[in-house]
Order: sequence, then structure tokens, then C-alpha cells
Amino acid sequence: MANDEGISQLIQEYRTDIQKLSKYIPWLETKTGNDVESNYNAGGEGGHTVSFPVFDSTLLAFVRDAQETVMMNENYVYTYSRNGFKTSADELAFINNATIKDIQALGDILSKYVLMGRYKSRMWTEGVQNRIFIEVLLKLKYLVEFWDKPLA
Repeated sequence: MANDEGISQLIQEYRTDIQKLSKYIPWLETKTGNDVESNYNAGGEGGHTVSFPVFDSTLLAFVRDAQETVMMNENYVYTYSRNGFKTSADELAFINNATIKDIQALGDILSKYVLMGRYKSRMWTEGVQNRIFIEVLLKLKYLVEFWDKPLA
């Protein structure tokens, strides 16, 4: 059980949202970036076509649920600047070494992919393809369960 008041507060603040997003872990474990996006070509004859991505409905549900969590932070760029993140490998290394005190930074990594995806939809596919979504969720789940009790 959490014995530090700061840790208890973090767990209390994030537990419900982490539990909500954890239901996507089994689905994310089975996916690669190519599995969640396809292109639809609207238009017809004459070479005037418009192509746009069509996303897996479960990915869209995950993004919608993630957007409603306390983890979403429009100022995630400060975490990226402070930690010198340049690549997904940098993000994954941070995720791997994160502790309970890094829970907001984990939310900021998730925020980058979820929030940027509203304007640059390729980010959602990259979040799956680069294993950012799954690794953040697995780490958040692990941290809450380590310091508190298992998620239902």
C-alpha cells in the first residue's frame, strides 16, 4: 500500500482513468500501426480523388476515452523539452525507467500522440506502431498496482 501522502494522492487522481484505459491493453497488444489505419479514396473518374485515413473503431474509442482523462495536458511539450525527447526510442526508454513520480510525464507522452492526432492523424497510427500507447498503459497499470492494489 502507498505510505507516502504524495504517492497516495497521485494514485487517487489517476487510478480511475488508468483503469478506464486499461481495457484497451489486450487490443493494443495485438496491433501494429498498419492494422489500425487504411486509406479511403473519395472521388471518382478523372483522377480527382481525395484520400484520407480511416481508423479502426477501437482505436477511435481509445483516443476518445484518453481525451477525457486527467492525463491529457496541452503543455506536454515542456516535458519533451525538459527530458530531451527527440525520438520514440527516447520516449520508450523514459517509459521503461519511469517511477510513480513520473506519472504526469507518462500522461504527457500519451497526450502528445492523442492530442496531436486531432490535427495530424498519423500520430495515432504511430502511437500504436511505435508501441507508445501500449507501453504507457502497461507502465501506468504496473505503477498503480505496485503502489496500491490491482485494478479491477
